[in-house]
Amino acid sequence: MDILEKIVTDKKREIHLKKAVIPLMQLENSFLFQREPISLAKALRKSETGIIAEHKRRSPSKSVINQNSSVQDIAIGYMNAGACGMSVLTDGKYFGGSLDDLQIARAAVDFPLLRKEFIIDEYQVIEARAHGADTILLIGAILTREEIKVLSELAKSLGMDVLLEVHNEEELANSMMPSLDMLGVNNRNLKTFEVSLETSVSLSQQIPQEFVKVSESGISSVSAIKMLRDLGFQGFLVGENFMKTDDPGESAREFIKQMAR
Repeated sequence: MDILEKIVTDKKREIHLKKAVIPLMQLENSFLFQREPISLAKALRKSETGIIAEHKRRSPSKSVINQNSSVQDIAIGYMNAGACGMSVLTDGKYFGGSLDDLQIARAAVDFPLLRKEFIIDEYQVIEARAHGADTILLIGAILTREEIKVLSELAKSLGMDVLLEVHNEEELANSMMPSLDMLGVNNRNLKTFEVSLETSVSLSQQIPQEFVKVSESGISSVSAIKMLRDLGFQGFLVGENFMKTDDPGESAREFIKQMAR
């Protein structure tokens, strides 16, 4: 069993326990469930930076990245730096995140928030909406086409955007459908955790123009973003490059400042 399979197995157990404790009706009656989501896809189409800055405490590949971070301070720092939106890891066991992180970020900022999670159940989509997410991430490697359709259509019915993440040509061909707003190419192999921007390069021309193209992982230089932008990418998810510093918000500000030169 590889790391991705382990994560999904654990996620199934986690969802089963959550459903027993917090019923859907409670989530749907929450204050944040009633707010109007902000479209990340629209923001990316208009953005001069395209940066989706990430909050991530640790990962299976890098262990601890930044355990002492304040979600509120980082969210405000990212927004003030000029990021287009923020990705919040909510998986606890492998990434050290939580839904509390998402809710704290939502209280601190008024720009698009992406719930980055291993979503495999409709319950998690409702959960994302109830904790202030504007966009959900779906991962092509762990979902069937029918599952992607059901989850993405539910998200759209709730006013949220959908970012579908793929890693290869097969996943891309299996995943494209009208209920998606953005197609993300993850440059990190989720089974080996190796990173290569060539994944984005090879898939760039196969993504139809009606989807916002997003490149994820392994982006650590302005030159990489310029190269990816020339290939039609409008969104760039940057996490570890900011989070490994003492002040992720300031790191994002300096990075975005360099982009303008």
